[in-house]
Amino acid sequence: MPIVQLAGIRPFQNKSSKDKYFVNITRTDRIRSFVLRAGRTTGGQQRAIDELGPQFLIPFQESALDLQQTFDGSSHPKILEIGFGMGETTAKIAALRSDDDFLAIEVHPPGVGTLLKLIGENHLTNLRLIRHDAVEVLEKMLTPNSLDGIHIYFADPWHKKRHHKRRLIQTQFVKLLISRLKPGAYLHLATDWHNYAEQMLLVLNAESDLENTSTEKMSIETFSAADVASDLELAKESFKEFKPTLNQLDAKHPGYVERPAYRPTTKFENRGIKLGHGVWDLVYKKIQSS
Repeated sequence: MPIVQLAGIRPFQNKSSKDKYFVNITRTDRIRSFVLRAGRTTGGQQRAIDELGPQFLIPFQESALDLQQTFDGSSHPKILEIGFGMGETTAKIAALRSDDDFLAIEVHPPGVGTLLKLIGENHLTNLRLIRHDAVEVLEKMLTPNSLDGIHIYFADPWHKKRHHKRRLIQTQFVKLLISRLKPGAYLHLATDWHNYAEQMLLVLNAESDLENTSTEKMSIETFSAADVASDLELAKESFKEFKPTLNQLDAKHPGYVERPAYRPTTKFENRGIKLGHGVWDLVYKKIQSS
């Protein structure tokens, strides 16, 4: 799932000589959409990469991607998914929505291999994968106003308060997402961590180019006055971490939506629901230009 890389993280080393579809991800100080984690690619996952990678795995490039050509000339709507994990949800959505094309990003080889395996087993033709940092893909490969939708499901919530600055959904990243959406296109996020849901809500509701599709009004419950940014923090040019304002804490906000029928529940999600844990879906539309 997509999270923000810390400077100095040791890069994942894939020893396979057949790794031509995987970019060399190196140590960097640049903020990225992930943290590299150790993970062993199984034989089945590697076979899927070797056999199906040439058709479905798109190498990263520094220039704009022709989305229609990438999907063999298809003019169907193009949906981006950031951080598909092991790909089970992505494959189910692609099978259900066969009239949409899905470009899915994940950095971890086991997840890429597993989703490629699912593509083969389910004969899916409307999925393409990229193994690279989502931020660079958005910046380099996807042009403004090119996407009909974006999915970000269960991004790492970074539970500890001192780690909230590593959360993916921050103002700067959201502005990049919005720029790649067509007018009228949608942005769908889901999380099982209440505080992160409220951060997503406040960050997205603050964007004038987005409309929250929820009809409910809700108050903020997991942030307090102690979380408001200090004058010293706000004075720093480098300060980009989300922190609520007092006005946001006092106001009522457009809230969450029922889980859209196309997003299946995962076994982990179902387990949490049985234990009484919440799951929050947020759906926004990019406002049409006047």
